[in-house]
Amino acid sequence: MRTELNIELPGGTYPIIIDASQFAISALKNRLSGKKIMIVTNDVVAPLYLQEVTDLFAGHQVHHCVVGDGENHKSVDSWLQILDELARCQFNRSDVLVSLGGGIVCDMTGFAAASWMRGMDFIQIPTTLLAQIDASVGGKTGVNHPAGKNLIGAFHQPMAVLINARTLKSLPAREFNAGIGEAIKYAGINQPEFYNWLNIHQQAIRDQDEEILLELIARCCRFKAAVVESDEKEQGIRALLNLGHTFGHAIETVTDYAYLHGEAVAVGMVMAAELSAQLGHCGSDIRKMLENLLQAFDLPIMLDANVPAEDLLQLMKADKKVINDRHRLILMKGLGAAFIAEGIANEDILTTIESCQEGQS
Repeated sequence: MRTELNIELPGGTYPIIIDASQFAISALKNRLSGKKIMIVTNDVVAPLYLQEVTDLFAGHQVHHCVVGDGENHKSVDSWLQILDELARCQFNRSDVLVSLGGGIVCDMTGFAAASWMRGMDFIQIPTTLLAQIDASVGGKTGVNHPAGKNLIGAFHQPMAVLINARTLKSLPAREFNAGIGEAIKYAGINQPEFYNWLNIHQQAIRDQDEEILLELIARCCRFKAAVVESDEKEQGIRALLNLGHTFGHAIETVTDYAYLHGEAVAVGMVMAAELSAQLGHCGSDIRKMLENLLQAFDLPIMLDANVPAEDLLQLMKADKKVINDRHRLILMKGLGAAFIAEGIANEDILTTIESCQEGQS
């Protein structure tokens, strides 16, 4: 079973190929002739899939770069490790990088591709649910900085995204559920019918029913592709994809990534719903609806009580979406009615954070 979508942008079109059981590299055969390949992966994914993917590039000169696993390795040092390998193996801009892993590997490989010789082709092969429905699609690349998440990066579109849903079977339950956090985000932005679909298919998703998983991935990819096509460089509507992310990125940084990205986004969405209600944009029922669905997938809905709210606020001030020192957040007028809100007062954000910490009712 296979689904193929295309993202059409001013700089060209590329496919997103969603397959139930295989890495669809053969679909790119004509575009890879004579090119050297560098596969970038991490030390968790490498033992699972690196040899299989390497074998699919038979006839090419294939090199590997294995980085550490986890957000603390999404760093300038790991990015330089990839660049050092490209230099050692004498890669030029006519060759191809391949990411094989989750969102961290996708982002770092893309950033290395954007940086090396001012830009080379790369292929995304995402192996986590979060990467398959979000990180691999749309051309956002980058690494973290001690001052915040994803502060260093570039927009650089891949030549293809190849999704093999079979890789989800090797994911720990916590990682799988973190990906569902990003799926729920899409429902919160402008797809209330998707919220209902997720509710109806909760058990099938948890059981990783093949047909339902493929539909989940395709729905999310179609939605993100449409948004990226209309606003590639995030000058307008694409900012809506950051629902829960300004809070979430700050949560990740302040807790030294104790929360997985999808978990931090889950808490961030609850905070966005709470702030929206406090400011009179929607009712308190929106927060409850999000909490119910998030909890169905064992996702957190409250922030650890030991996290200082003021520290979170200070990190939010360094977020990429801040304009002229004014907070710019994605809030909701209802479930599926997200909008961009600017100039939100620090006091309102602090009240929201404190009301969404453990021990609060």
